[in-house]
Amino acid sequence: MEQTDNQSARLGSLSGIRVLDLTRILAGPSSTQLLGDYGADIVKVEKPGAGDDTRAWGLPYVRDAEGNETSESAYYLSTNRNKRSIAVDIATPEGAATIRRLATKCDILVENFKVGGLKKYGLDYDSLKDANPSIIYCSITGFGQTGPNAALAGYDLMAQGYGGIMSLTGVPDGEPMKVGVGITDIMCGMYASTAILAALRHRDQTDEGQHIDIALVDSQVAWLINEGVNYLTSGEVPKRRGNQHPNIVPYQVFEVSDGYLIVAVGNDNQFVKFCGVLGHPELATDSRYTSNIKRIENRKTLIETLVPIIANIDKQTLLTGMNAAGVTCGPINRLDEVFASDQVAARDMKISMPHPLSGSGSVDLIGNPVKFSKTPVTYRKAPPVCGADTQDILADWLGETSTS
Repeated sequence: MEQTDNQSARLGSLSGIRVLDLTRILAGPSSTQLLGDYGADIVKVEKPGAGDDTRAWGLPYVRDAEGNETSESAYYLSTNRNKRSIAVDIATPEGAATIRRLATKCDILVENFKVGGLKKYGLDYDSLKDANPSIIYCSITGFGQTGPNAALAGYDLMAQGYGGIMSLTGVPDGEPMKVGVGITDIMCGMYASTAILAALRHRDQTDEGQHIDIALVDSQVAWLINEGVNYLTSGEVPKRRGNQHPNIVPYQVFEVSDGYLIVAVGNDNQFVKFCGVLGHPELATDSRYTSNIKRIENRKTLIETLVPIIANIDKQTLLTGMNAAGVTCGPINRLDEVFASDQVAARDMKISMPHPLSGSGSVDLIGNPVKFSKTPVTYRKAPPVCGADTQDILADWLGETSTS
């Protein structure tokens, strides 16, 4: 049914788009959650009685009215709102046939099985494209559909290691460190979402679908960004610098008298102002530090000079002085401070949604960061209980009343 502009704005820019979601864990679900936030109808396919692996990845879990843990983990909640869940065992002929029928009715299919894992069920792209030539089929794997490692499984930690980010993360004399969240999974999901939207644009112009092949490791290599190109340009392998920036000095965490804060001096003018705030204007005229390139060359002596000066100043005094002078700085907040902040509240980055298993009647989630002026993000459905929408989906998409 054709929608008016007002209807589209109310329901989201992707309202009317159907997404068949055969993903689990983090990369795939984060991608489809974004599409759901933008208005798409997301049908999450889950194994009966088990569901997405992350449902069991606690602690913590949602607690019921008696304070007992339910089957819904916070991890699962983080990437599965705005979806409906259908419980189908694709390993059975009947279940696979149901998914094939659903695939003829969808615009987009996203899956993160091993390479070739869905072929035996007749659910790979080549098996589905003839029945639905306009389908956009996105495959998310560890290493992609080609290459010597294509058959290997992929997890975020492995991708962070293989793709190089761990060699750049951590203190110089410590062990390589992963990022504190599954950032490769999340970024892969972001790349998948943008690729899907580009393919959707192409389909709307040509009626042609296509297969999107996206890998965790490829995504990880792509977002090496400046450090990756630093290496490609110079041939020098970057070293771990902790919180220091490879191309800007000073740009790092400093200890103050009552904690830590971030100093991010982005240019030479800011450095002059920063030295004034510290009460040491002579540093700005020192020939070793008058330009950023000189500060990089003399990083060690400059930082050794700054550390004891900054350590004698309390956090609020330095933050106030730097902000007044127009020098970029900031606190290092714990998560309780993040979600209690006025900025997070003003930007709706903490939301609450009704949930049937929660004793309080709702669950708190992280909001979507995108702010549209015409088609705002909508929060329509809390992360679903496994299989909760099976009959509704079969009736809605297929006009059927059972999986048989």
